[in-house]
Amino acid sequence: MNLATSLARLGTETAFEVLARAKALEAEGREIIHLQIGEPDFDTPAHVVEAGIRALRDGHTHYCPAPGLPVLREACAEYLSQSRGLPIDPARVLVTPGAKPFLFFGVLATCNPGDEVIYPDPGFPIYESVIRWSGAIPVPLPLTEERGFTFTADDVAERLTPRTKLIILNSPANPTGGVTPRELNAELAVVLADHDCLILSDEVYSEMVYDGDHDSIASHGDLLERTILLDGFSKTFAMTGWRLGYAVVPAPLVEPLTRLFVNCHSCTPPATQLAGVAALTGPMDEVRSMLAEFRERRRVVVDGLNALPGVSCVEPAGAFYAFPSIVGTGLSARELQERLLDEAGVALLAGTAFGERGEGYLRVSYANSQDNIRAALAAMGDLLARASA
Repeated sequence: MNLATSLARLGTETAFEVLARAKALEAEGREIIHLQIGEPDFDTPAHVVEAGIRALRDGHTHYCPAPGLPVLREACAEYLSQSRGLPIDPARVLVTPGAKPFLFFGVLATCNPGDEVIYPDPGFPIYESVIRWSGAIPVPLPLTEERGFTFTADDVAERLTPRTKLIILNSPANPTGGVTPRELNAELAVVLADHDCLILSDEVYSEMVYDGDHDSIASHGDLLERTILLDGFSKTFAMTGWRLGYAVVPAPLVEPLTRLFVNCHSCTPPATQLAGVAALTGPMDEVRSMLAEFRERRRVVVDGLNALPGVSCVEPAGAFYAFPSIVGTGLSARELQERLLDEAGVALLAGTAFGERGEGYLRVSYANSQDNIRAALAAMGDLLARASA
């Protein structure tokens, strides 16, 4: 079959490939501990579920406006206004089935072939995938362990050229758990003030900062006017399967993005959106409880990783991922990923699934119970002991 040549430029998420392989091993009777998927292992809060059920029973089962229900757009604007300290116009808030459409359509709506896009490396793999598929040129922004998996304003300045059309930022970050501090955002805002590129700020882990408060690049200077500020429900409210995301976008992008939505998915299911309203306007007790549990798991996983031979791990400042260095094991990231799954029954991801600078690292999702995390660490230790013998 002669497929489109552009498909060769389209990447994927290794997490789903490893999940499928792990499930196949489980089907053969193997016991697998899952530390590979970026999905909170908590139930969606009950009041959110009830809101979705009620919406279905009340007949919210038909098409709705492509940009999103006004009631949800207003709730998102209010939430962002309070959490980011910004005046957000609901007319600039758009809603999609999950947050990924904003990555895909954000690049397609702003970049032409040959334009340059700066993106974090290691970073969420869909960034580079979409950049390449659009015909734009990916320009990696290195995130280094020495800086807590962040960067400097000078790092960005060195990569800005007249062809830079977009810069993608992610804090708290997947896969590293790094958090961009307010001081760095302020310095970056000064650098970007002299350049007219757009910004896509992926802030889907904004409620998962362990110390201090989340800071958005859009809160600095007048950068909100040129920023796609992206957030969603999957991580904060354990709603991955609901597929619900939103963003505030520059006014000139509202109509083009809406047109892309109409061509792709028509609209986001209204019952899901009404569940989102309940999430944003209801109690946040379960969100805080989830973060508290992740904080405890972070301690277990970081201490456990640092006790393994050839492994070292800095403490992540946000999200629910550890990104340990495995250079001391003498194994490549991909080799260790495969051996851990096949020999130890532990599913996690090679750092190279997130870019070239991920070599020498693993991503460990601690979205699993403390008992399972401890069991996984013990199995990892046994394998590494055998590998070094």
